[in-house]
Formats: sequence, structure tokens, C-alpha cells
Amino acid sequence: MKTIELNTQQTMTSLEIAELTGKQHFHVMEAIRKMEPAWKKIAASNFRLGAYKDANGQLRPCYQLTKTECLYIATKFNDEARAKLVLRWQELEMAEVSRKMANVRCLPEPKKILALADEIIGDGLRLLNAGAEDTLTATQVAKTFNMTVYDFNCVLRDMGIQYRRYGRWNISDDLVGRDLVRQRTHVSYSLKGEKKVRTYMTWTMNGLRFLNAKLGYPNL
Repeated sequence: MKTIELNTQQTMTSLEIAELTGKQHFHVMEAIRKMEPAWKKIAASNFRLGAYKDANGQLRPCYQLTKTECLYIATKFNDEARAKLVLRWQELEMAEVSRKMANVRCLPEPKKILALADEIIGDGLRLLNAGAEDTLTATQVAKTFNMTVYDFNCVLRDMGIQYRRYGRWNISDDLVGRDLVRQRTHVSYSLKGEKKVRTYMTWTMNGLRFLNAKLGYPNL
């Protein structure tokens, strides 16, 4: 299911949202319906309702949401699902910029192209990283203990506080849900324009107090 462009404004269907986030379409529709009254009260508009054909050729209802509406709905998703949705919108907007540039005879100056790309990426990252704005990276925390980040991560691993999987550090399962860490996403581009997305763990102030207690330092 691809996004549908209405009056030059991009929209995304609830079906694509379900596919991106790994959720059942029924549950996404239900979440949207529950959140619609609050949206209507503030924005004075309903979500646009459309339809699609299922595998049997039967018409089924779906929502067609703008970027702003999608990100409003995404506030109810977990960090991973919200990250997938935000990054998908970045891809769509960058593709739209490329399409518009291909349709004109004279391309804008490179600096203007980069400024536009930075604006799109920046808006998405600000939304994506809002919850991790006041957190500390492992490097920053390691310095408070007069350690290198390598030694710091190894100590926490040996203590069973964190583990490494697929090139990323993760908080141990028994510590999940205590607001010790949050996820931060970084997006960069190579000289060839290839996008690189890196998500890494950062520590909250609760996490820093927890580490202080575990490592024998006085709490803040």
C-alpha cells in the first residue's frame, strides 16, 4: 500500500501504518477512532476515511492521514514503532523533493538543496528524539566515573546491567520499564547520499542515580 497524494499533500493510509509498525490493521483503526474526538476538538476536522480492496477483492475501510495526523496517532505507539513511522515520512519527503527537482529545468543551488534536506531530517529527528532530549550518552556517563566508554560498557556488561546484541547495547530485561534508559536516533548521509540510521541507548537521570548506587558512588 503506497501513500496517496491528495491536492499535492501526501497522506499515509492506516494500512501502511499497520505494515510499518507490525500491528494488526484492526488495532490501528481502533486506536485512530479512539483518538479522533480529541483531534476533532482541537483541529476542528475529522480524519479522512477511505477504502482499499482486500485479498478477496472486497472493499475495506482505512484512514488516509497527513503527516501531522500520523505523528499524532504515533504518540500512542512504542519507541520502535514511532521511529519506523517518523523515518518513513522522512523517506517520503526526500523522495518528493527529488521528484520536484527532476521536473524542473534548472535545479536549485546545492546549498538550497542541502538546506531543504536538513530541514526535513531535522523536523523528524526532533519528534523522534523528544523523549531522549535530556538524557546522557554512554560516553558522557563514563566521564563521570573517570572511565573510558569502552571500560564503562564492559563493567556494566559484567555486572549484568546491559548486554550487546546486533552491534547495540541494551538494558537488561529485568531493568526494563524503570525509566533508566531511552533510545536516541541519529541519521547521517555518506558522500554518495546513502542514508545511515543509528539508534543507541542513552541514560536518564534515574539511570545515572541507579549507576551511582551500583558502582559505589553517592547519588546525585
